[in-house]
Amino acid sequence: MPDLFHTLLLASCAKAPHAPALRYQSKDTDYASLMRQVNQLASGYLNQGIARSERIAIYLEKRPEAVVAMFAASAASAAFVPVNPLLKAEQVAYILADCNVKILVTSAQRLRSLTQVLATCPDLHSIIVLDTEIADELELPATIQSLTWTQALAAAELAPVAAPCIDADMAAILYTSGSTGKPKGVVLSHRNLLAGAASVSAYLNNQSSDRILAVLPLSFDYGLSQVTTALSVGACVVLMNYLMPQDIVRAVTTENITGLAAVPPLWLLLAQQKWPKESTLRYLTNSGGAMPKATLEALRVLFPAAKIYLMYGLTEAFRSSYLDPDEVDARPDSIGKAIPGVELIVMNQQGQPCAANEAGELVHRGALVALGYWNDAEKTAERFRPLPPRLAGLPLPEIAVWSGDTVRMDEQGFLYFIGREDDMIKVSGYRVSPSEVEEVVADYTALTEIAAVGVPHPLMGQAIILVLQQNAQQSLQVEAIRQHSQQKLPAYMVPAHIQIVSENLPRNTNGKIDRKSLQTQFQNFFLTSDKA
Repeated sequence: MPDLFHTLLLASCAKAPHAPALRYQSKDTDYASLMRQVNQLASGYLNQGIARSERIAIYLEKRPEAVVAMFAASAASAAFVPVNPLLKAEQVAYILADCNVKILVTSAQRLRSLTQVLATCPDLHSIIVLDTEIADELELPATIQSLTWTQALAAAELAPVAAPCIDADMAAILYTSGSTGKPKGVVLSHRNLLAGAASVSAYLNNQSSDRILAVLPLSFDYGLSQVTTALSVGACVVLMNYLMPQDIVRAVTTENITGLAAVPPLWLLLAQQKWPKESTLRYLTNSGGAMPKATLEALRVLFPAAKIYLMYGLTEAFRSSYLDPDEVDARPDSIGKAIPGVELIVMNQQGQPCAANEAGELVHRGALVALGYWNDAEKTAERFRPLPPRLAGLPLPEIAVWSGDTVRMDEQGFLYFIGREDDMIKVSGYRVSPSEVEEVVADYTALTEIAAVGVPHPLMGQAIILVLQQNAQQSLQVEAIRQHSQQKLPAYMVPAHIQIVSENLPRNTNGKIDRKSLQTQFQNFFLTSDKA
């Protein structure tokens, strides 16, 4: 039984070494080859002096080398940090500095975009570049050594032995937007990752014959789960960086895909495409927000033989609940019940379990509870809290994830999402911090009144509206602010609409900007205009 992240591959490789593990751009990598590259790169990491639990960042699109780099970090007793390829240089630099990354794996093109910010990453000492040639014109800090992917794999026999590691050790850090601006690093143990893979692959009934299309970022817990659940059972993962929804339709057809995961805005687009009458899809999964009923109904018509799993999860616990496909027609608005090996409790403000249909906070307990937020004791204490004691004889408290999400549980134990306690915006499945958007715009032009809020959008779930106050000393230009946002923020964080007002923004009783009031004001903006 695997006990460390990379040993998940060992088990599958032992069963079928020549079976395809990864497919990318019409080329297969079998399990034996994948395992060999993982071991070689792990040695490359060790040759670069990586030590137990030190961090290795991977800033790449979905491709086999990204998967190799993650598993190799585990084999070297280090921890991997997958960085969203959509992030801009300043955001990448923040992550590299925040978790003291020692080694960065990237491409020459992406490295060029980072050259101006690498000096702000004092712990970074090595960069492994995929390309066979490293551009000599790149001016890297003198403290950073660069080498090619081939060089990193070359001297495996010279590497020292990795320090011993156990399943409670840190295996990965996934960065997710925080409600106060800067992203938070969710620390996951080997146990977290393996328990999540085992649980999800069990209820999806994944088999070695499955072919899973991976279209979501590997920095997203939902996207990473596509890889871990498939490889844990010896299935094949088809890695894809799509441009248009029709590209996904073609890939599903030509690659004989059996499993496909997406977020609601992508499902909406896929439901509008022209699909072949016959499909190999065995199941579809949804997370990152509620799937609209119209989209669900359209998918049922397009794929009558496929099971549809409606799921709910949070990075702090990787995956929490799913709705059995047999219940989808009867309860399409439910997020289901706890996944195998997890208990979900609805707690009231007094810390007691709620009665049936009483609204309360969703609390997640079990082996998937993360180790906390990297380098942030205050935020960790807010989200990872002890459960009320259940047995007097157990003196040590159990730490659970208090999600911040308000839900209710009916008499049959099915959960229903009600809302969030914070101001996070969910755009196309991504969690966006309002203050991170506000800070970028405020850096461009000094503002005393600025607010980013999320409002309903027919394609993206939510879209960002940025409201700015203009006074006599300012001459705000919408297009200039939009261009600055596009330069500094990934596409999903760029405001969909910028509204300039002359009056003060509304305030709540605490004197803070009343985001709820602004949300109400713009509630129907994208639903009744042609801007969607």
